[in-house]
Amino acid sequence: MHFCHTFHLRMLVAVVCGLLTVVILVLGIWRTVIRIQRGTFSPSSSTAIEFCRNGGTWEKSRCICTEEWKGLRCTIANFCETSTAMGFTFARIPVGRYGPSLQTCDKNTANVGSPLAIRLCGISSYGEIELKNVTMGNCSDNLEKLEEKINDISTESKTISTEALVLTSNTSTLTAENITSAARVVGQIFNETRNADAKIVAVATVSQLLDASEEIFQRAAANDNDDTFTTLIEQMEIYSLSLGNKSVVQPNIAVQSVNLENGTESSSVLFSVQKGSSDSLVSGKTSVDTKAYKLNPDEQTELQILLSTGNKNTKTCGFVVYQNNKLFQSKIFTATLNFSQKIISSKTDESEQDRNASVKMVFNPKYRQREFQLYSYACVYWNFATKDWDTYGCYKNRGIERFLGCHCNHTTNFAVLMTFKKDYQYPKSLDILSNFGCALSIAGLALTIIFQIVTRKVRKTSVTWVLVSLCTSMLIFNLLFVFGIENSNKTLKTSESDTDINFDNNEIPVRDIIDIQNPGCTLIAALLHYFLLVTFTWNGLSAAQLYFFLIRTMKPLPQHFIIFISLIGWGIPAIIVGVTMGIIYAQSGNKSYWELDYRQEEICWLAIPDGNGFIASPFLWSFIIPITVILITNIVIFIIIMVKVLWKNSQNLTSTKKVSSLKKILSTLSVAVVFGVTWILAYFMLINNDDIRIVFSYIFCLFNSTQGLQIFILYTVRTKIFQSEASKVLKSLSSSVGRVKPLPSITSLRLRVRMYNMLRSFPAIHEHFRLLEPFVMTEET
Repeated sequence: MHFCHTFHLRMLVAVVCGLLTVVILVLGIWRTVIRIQRGTFSPSSSTAIEFCRNGGTWEKSRCICTEEWKGLRCTIANFCETSTAMGFTFARIPVGRYGPSLQTCDKNTANVGSPLAIRLCGISSYGEIELKNVTMGNCSDNLEKLEEKINDISTESKTISTEALVLTSNTSTLTAENITSAARVVGQIFNETRNADAKIVAVATVSQLLDASEEIFQRAAANDNDDTFTTLIEQMEIYSLSLGNKSVVQPNIAVQSVNLENGTESSSVLFSVQKGSSDSLVSGKTSVDTKAYKLNPDEQTELQILLSTGNKNTKTCGFVVYQNNKLFQSKIFTATLNFSQKIISSKTDESEQDRNASVKMVFNPKYRQREFQLYSYACVYWNFATKDWDTYGCYKNRGIERFLGCHCNHTTNFAVLMTFKKDYQYPKSLDILSNFGCALSIAGLALTIIFQIVTRKVRKTSVTWVLVSLCTSMLIFNLLFVFGIENSNKTLKTSESDTDINFDNNEIPVRDIIDIQNPGCTLIAALLHYFLLVTFTWNGLSAAQLYFFLIRTMKPLPQHFIIFISLIGWGIPAIIVGVTMGIIYAQSGNKSYWELDYRQEEICWLAIPDGNGFIASPFLWSFIIPITVILITNIVIFIIIMVKVLWKNSQNLTSTKKVSSLKKILSTLSVAVVFGVTWILAYFMLINNDDIRIVFSYIFCLFNSTQGLQIFILYTVRTKIFQSEASKVLKSLSSSVGRVKPLPSITSLRLRVRMYNMLRSFPAIHEHFRLLEPFVMTEET
């Protein structure tokens, strides 16, 4: 009869556990399906990405194409195919650009690696794409030699200008010294005494230079002691007055001259730049209106400036549009985003004494609206005296909706310096599975700590210090995770338009990204970092101690052993976190945005950089590597203990085979939980496949969010003391119920007996697995 009761009880426990497992798995699969469906149908950007072809991106309700494509969906070719001419081979060339030949100068020449020739891909008079004639370079003259030649006025400037164009055609190989030398050469070519055709070629050279990287320009500006960039900018302004009513347009620069008729009533000139299918400037997208008296941008306008001469004697005015700000290297403003930052220059032929011009401007800048949100902007001009941006005489203007307006009482090079807030996608609150698992873990860990401390005298042994420390760190981590992982900034309202921009404040910003500081979130991230490292450290100490107990020696523990391992378990993680934060703070130069170099903005956890930055990231060196080392060590020790102790065949085993296997399985699970072996599932979450990653995320969540509950079951519920105390409580409850109801039903009586037998039948974990307690080795152990 007793065997039957035991059998039915085990069957009941197995059925209940099986049902709970099935329910949790079904819940996880259901949540996975829901998230996959949301990921498939919810984002509008996926449709836009599919709509834009050939690398086009969806911005401001239209496709922004690469230079090689155009059209509504970036499906119309805008390039010249691979060609061969005069023995030279040219790869695909976008319209409006010069393409270098694949043949380069020999290693024995001064221009080793430079192309032997270039070729322009242009538009014919009939509007068809065609390749122009080949222009050959000179391998014996480099940019430094061209500097020496250009100083001689009698030298043919067109030849030098062409050679400079050839030498700068491959911008990926240009150095900071090349940039400086090329800027000196073209700056001299724009001199009034030079050939007009040479100046047109020089505009193309400047356009090519602006394709070089920002880092190269920064180094060139830092080493420039001759004001090379300043001279080039000033010469470009003067050149803009000399083209009559013509214009010169290159992908990165456009120059326009306007001759005003004598006696005209209008003293204003309106210059407009229209949007193109790509970020490059295109011929035909600039226009001039000498009869306009106010700004009148439309939806296709990207930039518009109204120049009021203030003097009817003005005969000529000129405009220069730069595609980016690489020639204007500022020490005040730091640009970290790669948005197109157009700069426009306006100039008149008035003398310094009679100059009374003013300008009004509107900008419609391009930026990724899905990722960033405009926060504010400043209207500035380039001050040649300080070689930096300045706001003197410039003011913000509300102007026209969807445009950034500016007004300045003088003429020079103007720009708007914009600041953005990143549109962070804050995650929703923790789902039901995470909350439920963490709640069970918190309760289980708290009960385990209380049990270990309260039953110290009953068990007639010291508190299991490693287990208590492990449970304490894990408990604090779970509490911080549940109540502090979400960033409070997610509740802050953000502006969806420019109505909240302060138009009275025209101060130059320090940086183009505005980060809302949240020291509380940074503190939570640091605490999560610390207590998770502490948890893994105690996992490692548990593994090392059990290894020495069961494998290496039977000798007693050395003196002050608990103090020694406590310093390791609680001290080393503190050193890692402190050094990490100190290094990040020192590298940031005491700037306010150092926090986001340490933590994320979406959640209060360590920052995970993208791309090449991951190698040097603190997330790798202060978290991934220590955790990986501990996990590998624990897994090795776990395998050794499992093979040599837990699953070793014993000749004196008297229990049945089923009970023996059950004990081995439970003992294996007990060691695996304390060693943190299930954390290896986190590495499967790094798989690029979203579906697989989501599945492993839920499996990881299932095992690790309930780790505290597992410790409670395996290290508390299965002990004889807990079962004995629980049986006393059940007896007490039975007695109380019996006094209230003297005639209990047969069903309730059987239920109490079964509950009592179930608790008594749980096999207790062997006392020898209680860490830091002396024991006598037996054959069964």
